Amino acid sequence: MQCERLIGLAKSWYLHVRDETMAPARMITFIKNHVAQCDVCQEDPDIHDEIGKITEMILPKSKIPKAVRLKQEQEEEASQLTSIDDMDEDSDIEEDDLSDSDSSI
Repeated sequence: MQCERLIGLAKSWYLHVRDETMAPARMITFIKNHVAQCDVCQEDPDIHDEIGKITEMILPKSKIPKAVRLKQEQEEEASQLTSIDDMDEDSDIEEDDLSDSDSSI
């Protein structure tokens, strides 16, 4: 975040959330309202990604909108499949290396 005011407000709001004097969803609403009215925040290209990270961190899964949850689950599955594919490729290479060394014996 580039906006010092938003950083200060978010810290203050988070303390209220932690002390259970403010609902987490209300904090996210306050952040979005600030961004909508702040020139510095509107020029920040990463602000929406950062709001998403804050939302994931403070909102319980059941309170995150269903569309957002589904997107996150799809991304997690895709990353898991990628890591499994990478492991399969590594094991293929190792098997090839073993078969090459067997033929030289």
